Amino acid sequence: MSGRVVVAGTQSGVGKTTIVSGLLRTLSKKGMAVKPFKVGPDFIDPGYHRLACGIPSSNLDVWLTSERAVAEIFDKGSAGKLAVVEGMMGLFDGGDGGVGSTAQVAKIIRAPVILVLDARALAQSAGALLRGFKEHDPEVKVVGVVFNNVAGSGHARVLENEAKKAGSQSLGKPESHG
Repeated sequence: MSGRVVVAGTQSGVGKTTIVSGLLRTLSKKGMAVKPFKVGPDFIDPGYHRLACGIPSSNLDVWLTSERAVAEIFDKGSAGKLAVVEGMMGLFDGGDGGVGSTAQVAKIIRAPVILVLDARALAQSAGALLRGFKEHDPEVKVVGVVFNNVAGSGHARVLENEAKKAGSQSLGKPESHG
């Protein structure tokens, strides 16, 4: 099975690495051929990727290389595999004009984006955030959202409703932290 997905955050610290590592571990244990990638020059998160699935992670860094190099690294590394790409910082964060951002890499590799959103102390505002991320750049295809730090089942229902109103799929079932 081949395919691709980018897991991006609304900002740093929302849980991207934990979610990507869990996804890589689960897919690997199910016998799927996966290939991890990390946007940017990061060397710590790729170590977690390797621990999760036993496969070295490759960096996709437009800032230090080029769009062409990123496309070549991705195409060669992901051939015949399910590519799971962990973004850096927030989806649109990078240099001037978003150079080096996760959004730029998602467009280069033509991958849908799953957004990770820290829902601590958010309810209906999560819908506004989702709409903003979906509309900011129509070429970036935000197809789903994972809510992190959900306070309980009532909070989860509100968040799921907001995701639906924003045209996004809420992925996973949040565990109660409260």
